[in-house]
Amino acid sequence: MKTISMIRISLAAAALLFFANCGGKKEASSESESMDHATGTEAPVTSSGPLFTVDDTFKEQLTRTFGAYIKVKDAFVASDAALVKAEAANAKKIIKAINARMLTGPALNDWSNYSNNLDMALAEILATDDIEAQRTAFSSLSDNLYKSIKAYGLDTATAYYDFCPMAFNNQGAFWLSDNKEIRNPYFGDKMLTCGRVTEELK
Repeated sequence: MKTISMIRISLAAAALLFFANCGGKKEASSESESMDHATGTEAPVTSSGPLFTVDDTFKEQLTRTFGAYIKVKDAFVASDAALVKAEAANAKKIIKAINARMLTGPALNDWSNYSNNLDMALAEILATDDIEAQRTAFSSLSDNLYKSIKAYGLDTATAYYDFCPMAFNNQGAFWLSDNKEIRNPYFGDKMLTCGRVTEELK
């Protein structure tokens, strides 16, 4: 019995290491992919640099896309479904205008996948006035933009990859920000500062 009690105490202590500043909820584990999402309570990881070496012009276009994404994110923080749709429409135009002809081989193939997924996520946001449904699509938008930035890099901006363990009934969700201050797009002012920075992308 003493051994069982000690094991329980050890497990409880280990669980505390994963608590986030969101009502004492445990962080959901991240998906395992070639570009793993950082989890746990460790300090933010600094990206080691993009996967592909690409023309600066493409990086500039991706940086403009990131800027448009930030406006969508801010609209979610404000919990304004109409503004979300307006900013999503603008982001969709910016992505459609990206010239990817300077990409070749795997870099081009990957961008085709990412851009299609970004476009589909934005289309889902534009197809509804339900902000919670929009937030579900925003999670996919965030995931694919994260992968794009990891693959190609940004021009001069720094992106911060944030995680909220309580989003989607404690399944957890990620988003990107242009600064270290947490402003949660999945809850807005209900839990404005719920989350933490997991990675810095430069």
